[in-house]
Amino acid sequence: MSNRALAEELFARLSAGDVAGALATMAEDATWVAAGRRELLPAAGTYTKQRLERLFKAMLGQLKGGLKMTVKGMIADGDKVALEAESYGELQNGRIYNQHYAFVIEFRGGKISAVREYLDTQHAHAVWYANPPASG
Repeated sequence: MSNRALAEELFARLSAGDVAGALATMAEDATWVAAGRRELLPAAGTYTKQRLERLFKAMLGQLKGGLKMTVKGMIADGDKVALEAESYGELQNGRIYNQHYAFVIEFRGGKISAVREYLDTQHAHAVWYANPPASG
């Protein structure tokens, strides 16, 4: 499978709610770096594959119908793929998560070895962590 196809497979599996299948595209020692400062966005930081599984399952547990991931464009060069994606999901609390991302994905031995995720951290915080607005 080409690196481009493997990157598309990762996001197709995430979109289908198939956490195990998404993780199967990754090397055992793979890392995933989510942009942001942990003191402002608790999900920011570097994840091992095992921590990433817990994060994905926790996120999916807060969504009514999963998180639809759509790859908007992709550029591949050697062992790296850069891609733009958009996600859409409705949380149990009624908030809408409609995120826009840029990802840099690295490959080794036919598996994903590293992912760097860049996203709108303000939107992520507002949807996942901010207190609900006071009713007036």
